[in-house]
Amino acid sequence: MESSITYANPILPGFYPDPSITRAGDDYYLVCSSFEYFPGVPIFHSQDLIHWTQIGHVLDRISQLDTRKSKSSGGIFAPTIRYHEGTFYMITTEVHGKGNFYVTATDPAGPWSDPISIPYGGIDPSLMFDEDGKVYVTTQQGADYDSHVIQYEIDIATGRALTKPAVIWTGDGGPWTEGPHLYRINGLYYIMSASGGTAKEHREIIGRSSSPYGPFEPLPHPILTHSRTENAIQYLGHADLIEDQNGDWWAVFLGVRLVESKYTVLGRETFLAPVSWNEDGWPMIDNNEDTVGLEMKVPRVPGSSPKPASNGRYDFDDEVLPFAMTFLRNPAEGSWSLNERPGWLSLRGQPEGLSDIGQMAFIGRRQQYTSAEWSALLDFNPSVDGEEAGLCARLDEHAHYEISLSQRKGKRVIAARLTIDGTAHVAAEVPTTAGHLYLKIRAELTEYGLLYSTDGQEWIELSSAPAYPLSPQAVRGNGFTGVLIGLYATGHGKVAEVPAYFDWFDYRSS
Repeated sequence: MESSITYANPILPGFYPDPSITRAGDDYYLVCSSFEYFPGVPIFHSQDLIHWTQIGHVLDRISQLDTRKSKSSGGIFAPTIRYHEGTFYMITTEVHGKGNFYVTATDPAGPWSDPISIPYGGIDPSLMFDEDGKVYVTTQQGADYDSHVIQYEIDIATGRALTKPAVIWTGDGGPWTEGPHLYRINGLYYIMSASGGTAKEHREIIGRSSSPYGPFEPLPHPILTHSRTENAIQYLGHADLIEDQNGDWWAVFLGVRLVESKYTVLGRETFLAPVSWNEDGWPMIDNNEDTVGLEMKVPRVPGSSPKPASNGRYDFDDEVLPFAMTFLRNPAEGSWSLNERPGWLSLRGQPEGLSDIGQMAFIGRRQQYTSAEWSALLDFNPSVDGEEAGLCARLDEHAHYEISLSQRKGKRVIAARLTIDGTAHVAAEVPTTAGHLYLKIRAELTEYGLLYSTDGQEWIELSSAPAYPLSPQAVRGNGFTGVLIGLYATGHGKVAEVPAYFDWFDYRSS
């Protein structure tokens, strides 16, 4: 009897879009987009392609990434990671900032170099190291139906362009030909890209040529899409290919798990599927055949890796924050500390609040499951009107829910505030004299509950609200992120006189 291995998709649940993968020996490394959050570009390690452990962030210094004024869904767009002759390369785009650049490291856990800028391209640059020593940048250019792929050669030591950019791929006639990658496989060059925009018509397309500049013979249909199915996973695309040490091929790509067939608060997630090569030499993943599912069976995987925990608690006893926690933009100096009160995370409220663009005092973790809860113990004694701290569910500055302790009009209150489509209102509030407060957010597929407790045992739900307004599908314009659950503090117009202290942050899926 043939054996098989079963694994669950997504392999990275929650807001981890635009995956890119590389291999160094028996080790695999994967990166994702991070947009306005800092540090930028989370990086993961695995030996089996299924279970991934975060080992850090690629862009963890302000000299590499300055998102202090980045709007939501701005900042860092799709990265590509590659390994070549002992060095790791990560190339990406900071939109409305330094544009396209790459950084290097000999250890993927860091430190990574300061950015090396490159001169051409719109978004989603990729690197390809050819057998003859040439290094190609393949990147998107243009917008919407004018999106296409350009390519040029660079000096990898300096980023200097060695050739003029040439248009090599115009896609399949759909909008947003983006996320391109160039591969050399069995003597042929394959150009692969997304098309159709990152929603229902999203798809992955491919072409091939005997030359890296084409002309590329297109495969007349996608190699990956669920645009004509009712599969639980939708919006598939933005893929990257990898060959393992057994000669098996795989693809990582983004997708979403829709609630009520229309929205998700989790954002775009990272999925994995085997790649089969047909007799005509084309790679295939799933062209509306429902072969990509939430449960996958494969004959083998390349190695073994530990399964990450879906439940846990951060006690803030270490000298550094857990890798899974992230700031909203670069934090202001003095806005946070793990040393001010040992064993506690301190957040000092800044002038910016959750509805502002700026250096908000916020440290959060991606929501990874639609049914889950998060709780924290807060010690906070505000004495000035406007000072506030609490626990929030944040999509962006126009959409967030929070349960907080604050001082208003000389009185201390526990409040549940809902901000929907840019309009905020206090759903409920109760007076209190407490400075020691337990806070909880509970997600139950289609709604959030905002709760508090004075003893950690008896919980009171102060308010509830629908999940849909915190989904990217409810955002005006483009929403590329998902919900983060975060600890926050604000002075609402000025730096708070007293910090908020958090003893722990607990996360549980159900």
